[in-house]
Amino acid sequence: MRILKVLLSISAVLLLATGSFLIPRQVQEKVPPGKNLAIVATPSGSFRYGTSMNSLNDGLTPVNTGRMRTGGGRQPQRLSTQWVQYDWLQPVTTGKIAVFWWDYENSVGLPQAYRIQYWNGNDFVTVKNASGLGLENNRYNITTFNPVQTTRLRLEADSVDRSLATILEWMVIQADNSPNHPPVVTAGVDRNVILGGKTYLSGSIRSVTPVGKIIWTKESGPGNVVFADAGSMNTTATFSAPGEYVLEMAATEDNLSSSSILKVKVTLPPPDERLDVVYTKRYRINSPLWSDRAKAIMVNWIPWCIDQINRDTLTLGPGGLDNFIEAGKALRGEPHGRHKGYVFSNAWVYQTIESMSIALMIDPQGDKEIMAAHEKMKATMDKWISIILAAQEPDGYIQTAYTLRDTTRWQERWAPRTRGNHEGYVAGYFIESAINHYTLTEGKDKRLYDAAKKLADCWVANIGPGKNEWYDGHQEMEQALVRFGRFVNDMEGNGRGDSYIKLAKFLLDNRRNGSEYDQSHVPVQQQYEAVGHAVRAVYNYSAMADVAAETGDVDYQSAVMSLWDNIVNRKYYVTGGIGSGETSEGFGPNYSLRNNAYCESCSSCGLIFFQYKMNLAYHDAKYADLYEETMYNALLGSLDLEGKNFYYTNALNSSQSRYAWHVCPCCVGNIPRTLLMIPTWTYVKSKDGLYVNMFIGSTINVERVAGTDVEMVQKTDYPWSGKVTLTVNPKQSGEFTLFIRVPDRTTSTLYTPVPVVNGLKSLTVNGKSVLHKIVNGYVEIKRTWKAGDRVDLELPMEIQVITPDDRIEADRGRVALRYGPLIYNVEKADQPDIDKYIGTDPLQTEWRGDLLNGVMIIKGKWNDGTPLTAIPNYARNNRNSIKATYAPGRQNPDGGSIVWIKKQL
Repeated sequence: MRILKVLLSISAVLLLATGSFLIPRQVQEKVPPGKNLAIVATPSGSFRYGTSMNSLNDGLTPVNTGRMRTGGGRQPQRLSTQWVQYDWLQPVTTGKIAVFWWDYENSVGLPQAYRIQYWNGNDFVTVKNASGLGLENNRYNITTFNPVQTTRLRLEADSVDRSLATILEWMVIQADNSPNHPPVVTAGVDRNVILGGKTYLSGSIRSVTPVGKIIWTKESGPGNVVFADAGSMNTTATFSAPGEYVLEMAATEDNLSSSSILKVKVTLPPPDERLDVVYTKRYRINSPLWSDRAKAIMVNWIPWCIDQINRDTLTLGPGGLDNFIEAGKALRGEPHGRHKGYVFSNAWVYQTIESMSIALMIDPQGDKEIMAAHEKMKATMDKWISIILAAQEPDGYIQTAYTLRDTTRWQERWAPRTRGNHEGYVAGYFIESAINHYTLTEGKDKRLYDAAKKLADCWVANIGPGKNEWYDGHQEMEQALVRFGRFVNDMEGNGRGDSYIKLAKFLLDNRRNGSEYDQSHVPVQQQYEAVGHAVRAVYNYSAMADVAAETGDVDYQSAVMSLWDNIVNRKYYVTGGIGSGETSEGFGPNYSLRNNAYCESCSSCGLIFFQYKMNLAYHDAKYADLYEETMYNALLGSLDLEGKNFYYTNALNSSQSRYAWHVCPCCVGNIPRTLLMIPTWTYVKSKDGLYVNMFIGSTINVERVAGTDVEMVQKTDYPWSGKVTLTVNPKQSGEFTLFIRVPDRTTSTLYTPVPVVNGLKSLTVNGKSVLHKIVNGYVEIKRTWKAGDRVDLELPMEIQVITPDDRIEADRGRVALRYGPLIYNVEKADQPDIDKYIGTDPLQTEWRGDLLNGVMIIKGKWNDGTPLTAIPNYARNNRNSIKATYAPGRQNPDGGSIVWIKKQL
């Protein structure tokens, strides 16, 4: 029996449309007798459910259905014919079914009629002499018919309201004296494991009658495999050598048996020491693209966010500075107002503080508009910080939703029932904002820094072994604690920040007995597939990568590598975005990458964080290749060219204009703080070396490289050209290694680009050619460096035609275009019809300084001979006839912009 089967069954569309909340009441229903063949079937349907359809045939009788409280105002729906279907691996015989219907207390209409059909080898035909076909609510309805032998059974219903989520359970009773169906075995998801560690095996078996024997074996692989208990469904395995292995789990039921395999890639552990972070401090941008984008962010976007947060009359996405003002009154014992907006509305205030701190570290180089924006930011910071700190409770805790709470509903901090209140989510952003404020003021203003330590110390004092065992429903505190712990250690030494890093691991270790939605379904060390809400997921994985690098925990390392591999090679969009949106704001199944993607901007930020942490841990340029890809495409295009509007979601096919604000404005500060942190993404360092990860015209000072500070000056108009000049200016001459990333444009096995682009066209130091080799994606130049030393390199820049993996159904028969790190779109602003086939004429690039603030376009021809023009994905939908709106608006019927272009096979 389950607590609330209905939550597994109802579609996300229904939940979102009605604003529904379910209040259960007990209903006991007798299970129809007989062997239930549905248990070993695979369900599917004409309607895409918001959650898994596996609850339809899990063999659990609905016991808690009941009244639904709705938000009202549900729009009438067009009734339709829909079906659900079972598939079996081998023929089954049945003449009876039972369907449990539920109308959610008259919230959703049951169909007017339904019929049962079976597959006869050529087509679906209706069963004969069906008797029953009842539609009684809140109970099993039994239907009998002439027995059929089939591999597919379909229930087709007429006049369906929304979806067939009104079926909570559909049983298929095995005919007497008919052969049993073998058990259905699932070994689990493919994964990676670090040599010397173990992988956690957790198979599953569905069978009509009890299974008598289970056995795990090695099918192939270069070394030995040792199973802790080869006869148990849940066990562990260790491996003696690196390489690729295939493991099999077999199950026997009477005289029937079946098996399933999973693949394990055993890899070597990361280097003992991670690379070091380069903190963002004062720097200069000199880049055609990035100077333009940074100015738009500083002059328009951040000031707009400031104005919105200062408003106390917002009706869309409310809850800004006003919440801190009221919380301060409450703490002083003064009359105060109620909390406004979401419980997590503090988040975009903190993000905007961090964005302002970073923006103020960018040299305006005499630009009067930037200088004016800087003055507004300085005045804002002076105003906000004192107001925010007045809302911090005496022990360091801060969340205005808690301080202003209804105490009858929210009684205590860190309680299991209030995991959804985002206590750690908002606390994490507060802590992170303190880091860049500290670097902005060069440690002279420690107000936020000291307040962040007080907050982190409050958490350490209350959560941990022997204290409160807790985790937040939305991850963020975990990665913030590691980031802050490292920063405190660097600023103060003596391990002052170690307790914060330990708490981060403790919070992650406590994630269990929950749901896939927030990655608490199994312990994090046993998570090998990216599931659930995409932002929560990548924040979780980013923090796990942090903990793995700090502790050397092999289970963490194995899980992190598995999750990275699953995302990049099974659930990754060609734009570097993630989250198809098939589950709530989250990941779908492997290879399910529909082009009306969700790809939330915050998930792009989180993926950049995750890839960056992997680069720190493994010293491998492929992770920088990936975060560059996400930054230039999925994230850079989330803002329009003016910096006045944004996308919350970033579909690959869209004609929607950007908008100024959102009911959930969680991305508005995350986008600028991530994009402007250029020094951190551009350089990382080791004890004896400096790594160049990004190519952006800039002047950045990197501290403590082999005992000296090094000013790095880049001159380049990348990504429009591959020519890059690096001037290395160490404060004192000294020997160290310069590691320069050599991009490999083949970033995911999901996408095959032609031609292959990697390597260097040329490399010189002080005008002299240098023999070089590429190791882990970096060319290494070790020498005694002195001020003025110059490195010139040229990266190959070619148009690539990308073919998707055939398992990506949405992209089958289509290609995408790339130049350098940039993915390209075709849109109706340049050609009226983008639903044609691409031609076979050669593609060429052309610089267009008059278009979209200056872009390199790709020119070619459609198959009908008309001109084809493609623009960078980040610049999409900036020329729509329907202009930007305040809130998300409708699609533009005359517009359109797509990534994947039809190709004749």
